[in-house]
Amino acid sequence: MSKPFQFKQFTINQDRCAMKIGTDGVLLGAWTSVEHNPFNVLDIGAGTGVLSLMIAQRSLAENIEALEIDAEAYEQCSENFENSPWADRLFCYHASLLEFVEEVDDEFDLIICNPPFYSEDYKTDNEARDLARFNDAMPFEHLIYAVANLLSKNGVFAVVIPNKEEEKFIDLASKIGLSVKRSLHVKGNPNSEFKRSLIEFSFEETEIETSDLVIETARHQYTEDYINLTKDFYLKM
Repeated sequence: MSKPFQFKQFTINQDRCAMKIGTDGVLLGAWTSVEHNPFNVLDIGAGTGVLSLMIAQRSLAENIEALEIDAEAYEQCSENFENSPWADRLFCYHASLLEFVEEVDDEFDLIICNPPFYSEDYKTDNEARDLARFNDAMPFEHLIYAVANLLSKNGVFAVVIPNKEEEKFIDLASKIGLSVKRSLHVKGNPNSEFKRSLIEFSFEETEIETSDLVIETARHQYTEDYINLTKDFYLKM
């Protein structure tokens, strides 16, 4: 049984979700820009709902919709929303991304996604975890197609992907007219390689803001940059 994850302003139950709270999601939820005051927000592949809850804490967005295909995760996400201080602004839908695109006419000022991106060939015995982790659950092409249909003209799309996939992903996004606005390259410690890229896109071409982030200098010795980014959320920061 996986214990609830306690943040400063909300709690996440995650025992029924294949993908537990991880650094990728928390970094994306903390780093994504809300300066353009999004009204409508969409969280694709919500899992526990952590991204939606972080955006609810950080912004005045009145309508935050989360999309989750796995039945157990969907139910848990809905409960995490109901138990949060922002229950009236958060909605979870049980549907696939392509179903959602077909059915929804709304446009979103912010689309945020921590997609499943393990494209290796093997599968484990845990089907729910496989669904959450493997690319066949949500190929990058599906994600870009959805953004092309759902992002508002002045909207922002924020995503976290493996650093090695960055070029391919940016190329895909450019095909629907999206340009990189900001990017953050993340590595675990000063000597490791960059592991993740957090990227923000928009339909407007702007000068790209690029920065790097190192998470820790030694085990549990977090860098000032990492603490500053996550301290509004993590209890012990």
